[in-house]
Amino acid sequence: MSPKRVILVIIDACGVGELPDADKYGDSGAATLPNIAAAVGGLNMPACQKLGLGNIASIAGIAPADQPLGCFGRMAEKSPGKDSTTGHWELGGVILSRPLPLFPDGFPSDLVAQFENRAGVKVIGNVPASGTAIIDELGNRHLETGELILYTSADSVFQLAAHEEIIPLEKLYEICSIARELLSGEYAVARVIARPFIGKPGRFKRTSGRKDFSLLPPGETILDRMVAEGLSTLAVGKIFDLFARKGFTSRTEAKSNSDVMTEVTRAAKDDSQHRLIFANCVDFDMLWGHRNDVTGFARGLEQFDRDLEKLISALREDDLLLVTADHGCDPTIKTSTDHTREYVPILTYGMNLNCGISLGTRDTFADVAATVAELFGLPARFPGESFLRDIISQGT
Repeated sequence: MSPKRVILVIIDACGVGELPDADKYGDSGAATLPNIAAAVGGLNMPACQKLGLGNIASIAGIAPADQPLGCFGRMAEKSPGKDSTTGHWELGGVILSRPLPLFPDGFPSDLVAQFENRAGVKVIGNVPASGTAIIDELGNRHLETGELILYTSADSVFQLAAHEEIIPLEKLYEICSIARELLSGEYAVARVIARPFIGKPGRFKRTSGRKDFSLLPPGETILDRMVAEGLSTLAVGKIFDLFARKGFTSRTEAKSNSDVMTEVTRAAKDDSQHRLIFANCVDFDMLWGHRNDVTGFARGLEQFDRDLEKLISALREDDLLLVTADHGCDPTIKTSTDHTREYVPILTYGMNLNCGISLGTRDTFADVAATVAELFGLPARFPGESFLRDIISQGT
């Protein structure tokens, strides 16, 4: 039986080892899952182990499966960079020829002045920083003056933090929309991000009101093509914003890994409308990777594995499950809280599909888009090479 529905789950930031060019990005030795596993004395992830995760890389606690239930491999990022947006666009079939712009010294003063004038605000900061750290540092001044906190990171982002009692959420979103319109050409960052927070000095806390204003992909994605061909697509969680709210017929809000997996599992049981369910588990990146929280990351991985077991139990006979990532974010590298340039795992599973087959090392994340395109017989061709023939049994 050939698959009729694809469930694509991104375990954000869960790389499995440095890419050959990792040294150019300052990421020599990066290996998110293997290094976390070594640091905590081994990971307990039986569902991923059964699918073949331990057959991709040496990960303490996750032994290679003798007879994996899925097919397994790893994928290299062909696009330059290591941004979430870049990684997701490549998974969707768009490979960038040049990296999205970064601002390691902050944004140019003339650009900032233009933004302040258009938005009718003043900003402070304008430096690369950890979001929690810069709010702690500048939050009190923000409360006193109303000046927004502007910061960036090693990613292509323009982030604006504001206390919800000073700048209401809808006003912050409006200001971010103005920034998104302004940031084009050489300043076309991947995302403008609203970063609301609450609390008092010394006890500031970011809220769930975060909102991303993403750049449109510079080409047709597999999502666009599916919608154009009348195939319904569902976004769960952060995915909707990463593709600039384009290429989906429906969306489901989900703020945490557990929320995402709950919604995906519910859809797997009850949803007969959508041909692609596309989800992102962001906590690995946002809560643990960027904060160098090795223990939290490890616990999150083990909880994800328990949630994955529930999802697998909810799958239909004609489902294809794909589990992969968009980059690394190795929390064991204490000199940095940035993303890391790594291979990502690719795991496949379906009740009537092949199992135990190595998909090898794929040249690009876009192999995912090429596979989905071939599965649904879409006329558009995407870069990359489909692995559909490897995972579908003869005669199905």
